[in-house]
Amino acid sequence: MITDEILDKYDMTIGIECHVQLSTTTKLFSGADNDARDKSPNSVVSPIDFGLPGMLPVLNHDAVKLAIKAGLALGSEIAHISRFDRKHYFYPDLPKGYQTTQMYQPIIGAGLVNVPREDDSSFDVRIHHAHMEEDAGKLTHYGDYSLVDLNRAGTPLIEIVSEPDIHSAADAKAFATELYRLMTYAGVTNGDLYHGNMRFDVNVSVALKGASELGIRAEVKNLNSFRSVERAADFELRRQIERLEKGERIVQETRGWDEAKQKTNSQRSKEDAQDYRYMPDADIPPIVLNDDEIREIQATVPVLPSFYRQKWQPLKLDSTVVNALLASQDIAKGIQYIFEKGGENAARRNAQWFVSSVGPDDSGLAVAAIQFLPERFVELAQMVDANELSSTAAKTIFSELLTGAKSPRQVAEEKNLLQVSDDDAILQIVDEVLADAGSAKAVEDLKNGNDKVIGFLVGQVMKKSFGKANPELAKKLIRERIVQN
Repeated sequence: MITDEILDKYDMTIGIECHVQLSTTTKLFSGADNDARDKSPNSVVSPIDFGLPGMLPVLNHDAVKLAIKAGLALGSEIAHISRFDRKHYFYPDLPKGYQTTQMYQPIIGAGLVNVPREDDSSFDVRIHHAHMEEDAGKLTHYGDYSLVDLNRAGTPLIEIVSEPDIHSAADAKAFATELYRLMTYAGVTNGDLYHGNMRFDVNVSVALKGASELGIRAEVKNLNSFRSVERAADFELRRQIERLEKGERIVQETRGWDEAKQKTNSQRSKEDAQDYRYMPDADIPPIVLNDDEIREIQATVPVLPSFYRQKWQPLKLDSTVVNALLASQDIAKGIQYIFEKGGENAARRNAQWFVSSVGPDDSGLAVAAIQFLPERFVELAQMVDANELSSTAAKTIFSELLTGAKSPRQVAEEKNLLQVSDDDAILQIVDEVLADAGSAKAVEDLKNGNDKVIGFLVGQVMKKSFGKANPELAKKLIRERIVQN
């Protein structure tokens, strides 16, 4: 068993390679449909994807533009000249026998990603580079035979390669999550993790604290959820430490993640670069860009998550609330609109409502509502600020705004939720409560300095007003009446 004492003897180092499927209409080198979701096997392919003799690739310029956008999100320089190479590794699901990628001159250079943690701290992960390449197809295994589906073959990807700057499983999850935000906010990918639009390869090594060299790494391939990234990294940490504690050797290898068993398993020994026999691809001209072209494309990138984090600082939101809002780009845009139109209180109130009241089943409704009628949420917060609604009533109306086109005031009037803030009306109810025999002890206790009992008296006022009295005003009037008497 690996105890905390044993864990403390070792340092973990993690580097992550992230494959991002670019959201182009067609594939990287052919005119075939780039969306293979729910399509019949081998139905969105072309002669180029089949690797038929005499078929020449034609580079998809939209994929290049998306790669340039990704470079901005990664804080990277874009290469003025980049080239494609052939990676001669046997892919049974890539008929031409090699993968077209960028080994020697990738389009995206070194960059830096600042990664927020849940505790409001952050850390930096350096990006070594990111290169364009085509995806392979998919094999499905049945006993002693396999079936191949080439729908995904030729799909345009960028592979983001980080430096080994991550040192915990939780930080690996945080980095993967932030990469997802950056790529989806930049409009680079659809971000459908279920269908593999982003996949993570996690390289994990372990060494004794203070060691001058990193340990031998194992690469866990094709993780498609943030939770899997964290759990696979944690499993590898413990697996490797257990072997080292027994005096066994760690081998460099590729491993798979078994979601059902929550463990990794060996797949093959890890090849080195020379084993892939890279060579320049003579069929594809180099990509040549100038500064004006790069700036023009990157100017179309929407604001990124860091923009919202900086803008929302005056709201003093908990980091978990901020991260929950940033999970949807449309909701983040909506909260910013509310902030600009309604001010801090409106933004803060709506941020809390969206996080606490919108569940997974309501997320689509919430996105549609805040996209098309964001001013209704500004009005709702303003009604609370004006003491026209209680916090409970506001939450009820908020839920109604997700499903209907009525204004908050219309909903409040129909449901009789408008709060009474008229001094005379509430004072009459206060006098009735204070005169009631059931309140006598509470009144006496309040006179004697027991301030806690005022909650009981306010509750009685709310009961008599059928929940419509402004509780703060009721509390104020009760204190005034007690002092007078």
